[in-house]
Order: sequence, then C-alpha cells, then structure tokens
Amino acid sequence: MSDDIVWKSAGLHLTHRLENGWLAVAPDLLRAYYTRPEIHPVEESCPAERALFDRLMDRPDAPVTARELAAIADRDTAANYALVLRFRDHLLAAGSVEAGYVALFRPGAPQVPPLFIGQLAHLIMANLLRGETDAVTARAAEIFFRDQQALTENEQLLLADSEVIDSRAQVGALVPAAAPREVELDKLTARNVGQYWGRADRFDFALDFRYAEVGQDAFARLIERWVKHFLGLDVRIQPLKAVRDERWPWHLGLDAEATRILNALYQGHELPAEGQGRIAALFRMEIADGGRLIERMRGRPVFLGLAVDARDRLRMKPQNLLVNLPLLPTG
Repeated sequence: MSDDIVWKSAGLHLTHRLENGWLAVAPDLLRAYYTRPEIHPVEESCPAERALFDRLMDRPDAPVTARELAAIADRDTAANYALVLRFRDHLLAAGSVEAGYVALFRPGAPQVPPLFIGQLAHLIMANLLRGETDAVTARAAEIFFRDQQALTENEQLLLADSEVIDSRAQVGALVPAAAPREVELDKLTARNVGQYWGRADRFDFALDFRYAEVGQDAFARLIERWVKHFLGLDVRIQPLKAVRDERWPWHLGLDAEATRILNALYQGHELPAEGQGRIAALFRMEIADGGRLIERMRGRPVFLGLAVDARDRLRMKPQNLLVNLPLLPTG
C-alpha cells in the first residue's frame, strides 16, 4: 500500500478519529452527501435550490427549514434534500459515524436508503483496517459492505463482487440469464496477493471462501474486530463445517437468508431441496465476558451463519452482530 487507507472510495480521508477511535461526523463527510447527483445543482436548478446548496457547502450543519425545502421548484430534488438532511441530522445527533450507524437499527430511527447504510459500513471498516497489510483480510472485509455472488470453481466456493459480475456480463454482451461463472475474475492467491492494493477500489478479486481456507478465517477475525470496535466485547470466532449441537442455545444469521434458514432448522422445519438459499459458512462465537451475557447464555456459544439466496447472492447485514447478540441491556 502507498499509505494506510485500504479503499479511497470509503471516504476515510473526509473525517478523523475521535478519542474513542470512532469517526467524527466531519464537515467534509457531510459535503460529500450534498454533492451526490440526486441533489447537486444542475443547469435547470432554481435559485432557491442553488442558494440552499451554497449555504450547506459553506456550513454543512446549517439548519434547514421546511419553507426552504418547499421553495425548491423540483419536487423530486426537494424530497431528496429532505432525505439527506434527515440522515445528516441523525448522524449529528449521534455524535459519531459508528454511533449513528448503530442507532439506525433502533426504534424511531429515520428510514434511509440501503446505499447509505452500506456506505457507513464501508467507512467504518476502512477505519478498522487502517494500516492493514494482509490483502486477504481486506478482501474478506468487502463482504461487510458489498453484495457478493457465489461461484463454484472445481468444487471451490468463491465469492465475487456482484456489481462487478453484473457489469462485466453486460460488457461481454451476455444474455441476462447467463450464468455468472461465464465472467472471468482473478482469484486472490498467494501469487497475486500483492496486486490487491492497487486494485482495491475496483473490487474485482474473487475470494476462496471454503471451510478451513484463509478467506473464512480472515472473515472470522473481522467479526471479532467489528464486535470489539462497537461493543468493547472480546469474542473468539471459529469457522465450523457443521453445527453438532442438536439444540443449539443461540443462533444469529449474518444476513436475511441465513436468518430464515437457521430459524427454520432451529424450529425443526424441513427446508425444500431446491429453489431456496443455502448456508455458505458457519461459525461458533465464544464470548469471554460472561457477565455481559443473559444468564442462560453464560459459558455457552453463539452459532453464526452466512448464506446465499436462490440466485446465489450474499448480502451480509453486519448490523446483526450489534443488535442480535444475547447481551444484557446497557444503560
């Protein structure tokens, strides 16, 4: 790496760390949202819209009244401003990027586009990986904020970036129903691992995600770092080939499909053999501080699952690690 930032596209250069290691809701970070194409002025923009944009670029935390939004001639632009400003006010009230991220999943939080949630996860992961030197870890971290396509190569489970797969399929003039495996991607290996840093923002390396391989292990270590960063909780994550406990004490799906599958299995329901998603990886979490767990979970493991859907897509929800663990209430 030329510096300590893995992905320039994360926006880490637009903010700074606070004393607790979390990220500030800095003026330049807010300005980046004002320059999004949905609200950036265009040639046809009215004077009221241009005036509001200029004021926010000068003072990103400036209050905006309903009258100012109503004065914008284009109703779609006014609605987009209202959405971005609700998001901005939420982050400012939280006091940091991380606090704002967690609060998005609590009752009363504003509804924001999934794109914004993914951008926050990207930024937070960039903060966690500042100075990271292991490319496999950086590639595994992409799972936290970018949708993945599961591919099979010589019975190996590979994860590739869904957007890259779709883009290359279009460029290659493949028909919409073409199988993703027709699109060639470089698999991250010991031979080409050094190339990752120069291509990090292209998200174009496939990751070997088989059990007992380095990709799954790197992902497990990232879960540990994510939980520690947010909750101050030391956990140990172990990849599993299968869950041996017939009645496991607690499970947590790392995505919607895994949650559905694990809930069904826990309740003793049979899953259809076809037309459904499947578990891609299983993990065992051990939590060191039993005093922070609900009583029945002290000394007992939490089982985690990651799954692909019927279209072989994987959409991780890293927030599940922050809101669905068997922890005692705080505050």
